[in-house]
Amino acid sequence: MELYIDVAPRLFVGEKRQGPGLAALLHKIETLHSLRAACMSLNMTYSRAWNTIKEAEEQLGFPLLHTATGGRHGGGASLTKECERLLRAYDGFCAELSQQKERLFEQYLGSYCPPETTE
Repeated sequence: MELYIDVAPRLFVGEKRQGPGLAALLHKIETLHSLRAACMSLNMTYSRAWNTIKEAEEQLGFPLLHTATGGRHGGGASLTKECERLLRAYDGFCAELSQQKERLFEQYLGSYCPPETTE
């Protein structure tokens, strides 16, 4: 059995939290320029994604997306400047946290060997 550690940072605004799921959705929207395409890519229902976005906007106090409705020229979605700033800050925090996590894991648990189990 190999030990490992997982850390998934979440941002709290009051009692509500947002984290890796929202970040993944926003990254997909940024790449695909479409909420619907992002949902399909993440195997997420459109209503769940839309509710996630709306809830986060309400909690954070600013819009996350610019949207254009579909039609002849198609719709689309893009991140607002404030959303881009927050997402870059979150990504930077997660990257540094991951580096520190690996260093601390190695320091404290790297040489730990769990006892053998016999069944």
